[in-house]
Amino acid sequence: MSTTSLTAGEVMDRSAALMNDPAKTDYTYINQLPYLNMAIDELVESLEESNSSPTNQTSPIIVVPVGSNKITPVENVTPPHYPIDLVEVQGVTERLSGSSDSFLTLGRRDFVQVYPANNSLLYWCWEDQQIKFNPNGALTIRDVQILYVRQAIVSATNETTIIGTINARSYLGYKTAALCARFIGENPTRADELDKHATNALERLDSVNNKGRQATSTRHRPFRAGFKARGGY
Repeated sequence: MSTTSLTAGEVMDRSAALMNDPAKTDYTYINQLPYLNMAIDELVESLEESNSSPTNQTSPIIVVPVGSNKITPVENVTPPHYPIDLVEVQGVTERLSGSSDSFLTLGRRDFVQVYPANNSLLYWCWEDQQIKFNPNGALTIRDVQILYVRQAIVSATNETTIIGTINARSYLGYKTAALCARFIGENPTRADELDKHATNALERLDSVNNKGRQATSTRHRPFRAGFKARGGY
């Protein structure tokens, strides 16, 4: 069944069954939990690598004040901040703050470039794990949204943790069991067999997630269009 309410306990129940221990006499939740988190880490990295659909996210509106020239991680004292689950920036869009204008896509630069302050932030670049704009910032308050790759699954703290990713049950069940077989049961033969099932489950998951993806057009602002503009977009 496809669900976003899959719990860590359900995965570990399946893993224990695969280890012929459905009562979880040896493969308790406590014993399995570190290996479930290893399986989660591998799944997250695989989804991020393939830019699979569960990792795609659009941020809430981030308000960038007049003259502000960067968006920083939450560890920085001074806002604005980008989302805590951000892994990689795919794009940055902006509009006049508080307006109903469409968001327009900012161009990306490899390095910071200095232009006179304008109504627009003009461009963005990724430097020092910060989203940086024209050092002079903008002359107007800007609403910014970030299109990004996110960490799709958090680590499990106990059996009640919600995994939250559709169709992750099979892969996580097989992979957790494989890791438990290898490092708790010290049974490499069973571990190798379970790993084969985990690999097949991951291929199916990735295929389903990406089946409906199509190339889509985005609205790009031509270079220097914002620099020349005198309106309040």
